[in-house]
Amino acid sequence: MIQFSSTHLIYLIEAARWTLLLSVIAFIGGGILGLILALGRVSQLKTLRLLSATYIQIIQGTPLLVVLFLAYFGLSILGLDIPPIAAAGLSLTLYTSAFLGEIWRGCILSVPKTQWEASNCIGLSRTQQYRYVILPQAMRIAIPPTVGFMVQIIKNTSITSIIGFVELARAGQIVNNSTFQPFITFIFVAIIYFAMCYPLSLASRHFERKLNVGK
Repeated sequence: MIQFSSTHLIYLIEAARWTLLLSVIAFIGGGILGLILALGRVSQLKTLRLLSATYIQIIQGTPLLVVLFLAYFGLSILGLDIPPIAAAGLSLTLYTSAFLGEIWRGCILSVPKTQWEASNCIGLSRTQQYRYVILPQAMRIAIPPTVGFMVQIIKNTSITSIIGFVELARAGQIVNNSTFQPFITFIFVAIIYFAMCYPLSLASRHFERKLNVGK
């Protein structure tokens, strides 16, 4: 039987790079779409509010695994043969956008109403209100929950191993299949996940205290 060795550990660490890359893709894509959704949710246009809310409800009400299968197998049925990393990135982007959209909507709405009224009094347009008054304050409030949500993104990348994308969890399965030492293999997998997630949890609490948004 092959013993777990430093070679296997290095393989797991290298696979963790794909976990981080996938997390970055999901955060950037989901962040852009999430901001559009957040603005749509607080829009003065009822149609935009309805469309944004419907999208968020559908994605949040659907298991990420189903979204992943639809992105990978569903698009293949439609003739779009996409690689696992593209399907994984797309599904995680959709998932992330729905949650960040709601998080950021709450942050925008938490800006005091007097700020809206004051910016109205000085004659700012709606766009100028967002750019110069509302969004800078909302961003400050949004930093702690956004950093905290990044932990969820990293952990949820493990589900993409189902479609064969070799990130950290999938690499752990491969190592286990060759060594038949699941305990030691997944202990190291857990340690690597912890090393990636724990600093973000600390950062979230740090920003919450520093920005005084938890009170």
